[in-house]
Amino acid sequence: MSIWWSLHLRREAASVPLARRLLIGAMETAGVDPDISYDLSLALSEACANAVEHGGDSSTGYLVTAFIDGDTCRIEVTDSGPGFPEQPRPHERRRQRPQPRPLAPAEDEHGRGLFLIESLTDHVRVRNRPGRQGAVVTFDKILKWREDAALLRAS
Repeated sequence: MSIWWSLHLRREAASVPLARRLLIGAMETAGVDPDISYDLSLALSEACANAVEHGGDSSTGYLVTAFIDGDTCRIEVTDSGPGFPEQPRPHERRRQRPQPRPLAPAEDEHGRGLFLIESLTDHVRVRNRPGRQGAVVTFDKILKWREDAALLRAS
């Protein structure tokens, strides 16, 4: 089974729960295990919140694309902001080899988004858009299916 959808959203806080609800609905309809859907929806919320906060001026939007291909879901959030600062850090992180990173102070409301995405998914890639401004956050998660998954049986 292979499905995908894409949304162009305004850089407004109200767009974050909209993207999250659409993802949860798609996962539920496809028959994805609720715990996996929850992890992906939290990761998507963090990526969207980052795009809303850092993704350019208020007239620009951001793009969310989700792909389910077999047993993997890939989600990509693209904005048109300044992108990630160039620094000597790896662009790819795998859950199997977590890299220590300092957490923001407990009272701080910012600085945990990418850390949470890395914790909730199996593979994360952050990069700048080639040739123009903007950041792209891509993350993958291996799916588990409910026993009554209608789309799983149809494949």
